[in-house]
Amino acid sequence: MSITVEHDKRRCEILEKALDVFMDEGFENTTIQKIAGRCGITRTTLYIYFKNKKEIFNFSIKQLIGEVERNIQEVRRTAMLNSMEKIIRVLNIIIDKLEGNRRLLVVILDYLLYLSKSDSDPDQQVRKRTLRLRHILANMVIDGVKAGEFVAVNVRAVDDLFYGLLESAIFRLVVLRRDTVPELKESLEQAVRRFAAV
Repeated sequence: MSITVEHDKRRCEILEKALDVFMDEGFENTTIQKIAGRCGITRTTLYIYFKNKKEIFNFSIKQLIGEVERNIQEVRRTAMLNSMEKIIRVLNIIIDKLEGNRRLLVVILDYLLYLSKSDSDPDQQVRKRTLRLRHILANMVIDGVKAGEFVAVNVRAVDDLFYGLLESAIFRLVVLRRDTVPELKESLEQAVRRFAAV
């Protein structure tokens, strides 16, 4: 078991240092050699933990999304909150995670720009990564409509609205480097309250 713990610990260290390389070099110019050098290990040793730079990058995103999803599922299972309170709490969790992971978001944005220059579709990549989270949020909206807490709405349109606001939050936090987390949370809360059944 201690071998697994050490392996996981080393993977986390590699991810942290790789993030620095991605930040300094950009996704396109980052190489396995540069990551290995920053970690103080050989490329051969790095290959024990990761196949390539894209796997390192994807693992970082997977960790963040997995953590967000676990937090959201906890909120969703909380019986003492109504649907509106759950959605507001979920959106606040997402904003907090975005704010706490600005460095990774910078790298993700750089990667999406890299994809937009090639034949790949960055929108498809984002949708693929956020599909489960969007599905959970849509189900929470449906739960609110069924419980009579929200007016009857086009769930897909509401889901798109919330994600559009989250994308705007990412732009403000990462590109504009604003420190407006309370204002972002207030805007999202006001958007959710617009759908409340009176």
